[in-house]
Amino acid sequence: MTDQLPDRPGLRTVHQLRALTVDLDLLAAAFAQRNRLHPTDLRALIALLDAARTGTAATPGLLGRELRLNSAGTTAVLDRLERHGHLRRTRDPHDRRRVLLEVTEQAVALGETFFGPLIADTVALVDGLSPAELAAVEGFLTSMRTLVARHTD
Repeated sequence: MTDQLPDRPGLRTVHQLRALTVDLDLLAAAFAQRNRLHPTDLRALIALLDAARTGTAATPGLLGRELRLNSAGTTAVLDRLERHGHLRRTRDPHDRRRVLLEVTEQAVALGETFFGPLIADTVALVDGLSPAELAAVEGFLTSMRTLVARHTD
């Protein structure tokens, strides 16, 4: 088996990625538990924040696709987030039949309090990279996401 060759650079990278994934999952789980959120609720908040960052209209359908949930599961997540004050549902001003989702300022502040220091340290780390190093890191991460998507059902 390939795990028997720990000195291969590719395997060292795989092991580092796996360890980083576990560390980030544990950090996210601690945040979710501390704030009485289901792990899927946290994933939903991240997806909604990403949509806002890119200017994408966040709808229940979009969120369901992002989280790979059916409509009942999506509604349950939205109900929990709204109950906790982390989410606002509004009518689309251009199409009143469509519901838009927005993360509340309270939820943003909560996330910044917990994750802000890690994000700031990460930005500082990346800002210290040379343009060539940054291009290599971004290229690697983009390629990894493509590989993972290829192995996802």
